[in-house]
Amino acid sequence: MDPKLRVWVVFGKRLKFGSGRAHLLRSIDKHGSLRQAAAEFGMSYRNAWGYLQELERAANFKFVERAPGGGPRSGMRLTPAGRKFLACYQKFSCGLEEAARRHFERSFKGKEFRSRTRSPARSART
Repeated sequence: MDPKLRVWVVFGKRLKFGSGRAHLLRSIDKHGSLRQAAAEFGMSYRNAWGYLQELERAANFKFVERAPGGGPRSGMRLTPAGRKFLACYQKFSCGLEEAARRHFERSFKGKEFRSRTRSPARSART
């Protein structure tokens, strides 16, 4: 048994930043390309671009920018604000996971959860 948390930062009332968007940003940072990041994530370029635009509108700051070099295939990188936000999210998420793990261990340590089984003869009498 292990605890499982889902951590979101909510912008406004609807848009959530969670592990999926964090993974996409980390992948953009790793590859320097939205196209490659989208492929790794199993998304089309168009959907990934829309996903980022929706996030940037809701957050009211840019997470990504075109890498220098010009041209349509120049690549993409995280903005300083995007990099800082991602680092804060990761720190927050890891801290919550660690606290949840400790609390889980204290709550469940040494506990056994077994159903009482009735003997077949006793079950037939009811």
